[in-house]
Amino acid sequence: MALAQEDLEQIQTLINNTIAATPAVSNANVRYELELRDRTTKVEQELIHQREILINGFAQVDKRLEQMKVEFDKRFEQVDKRFEQVERRFELVDKRFEQMKVESDKRFEQVDKRFEKIDLQLEKQSVAIMNIHQEIKQQMRWSFGILLSVGGLVIAVLKLTG
Repeated sequence: MALAQEDLEQIQTLINNTIAATPAVSNANVRYELELRDRTTKVEQELIHQREILINGFAQVDKRLEQMKVEFDKRFEQVDKRFEQVERRFELVDKRFEQMKVESDKRFEQVDKRFEKIDLQLEKQSVAIMNIHQEIKQQMRWSFGILLSVGGLVIAVLKLTG
């Protein structure tokens, strides 16, 4: 089957059109690749920019953490000073209690000495009262003896006179 001249011309026209369209396709691929490269470059630049932002953000976080550490250290030192002051106050209170204990012990010793003196005085008074009691007993015996003797004499005189 032989092709007619018209068919050949038509095929030739289609091939030429196709070839003519082919460079545009290759140009389109080149343009697409160039656009992809541009986009890739922009994405890389944006990533670099994001990286710098992250580095700056982390640097600021580090600075803030350092500030917080300094503030925490200051507060801790203040709390430590307060504890030292409270400890000093407790030491002073302990010293005062020890002094009060020593003073109260001295006072109790003085009171004990006074009680001992009072006990001695009471013993002396008790002995003196016992001595007075003995003297009164002796005087009563003497008085009773004299009374009996005088009574016996009076009865004897009355019997003799009587």
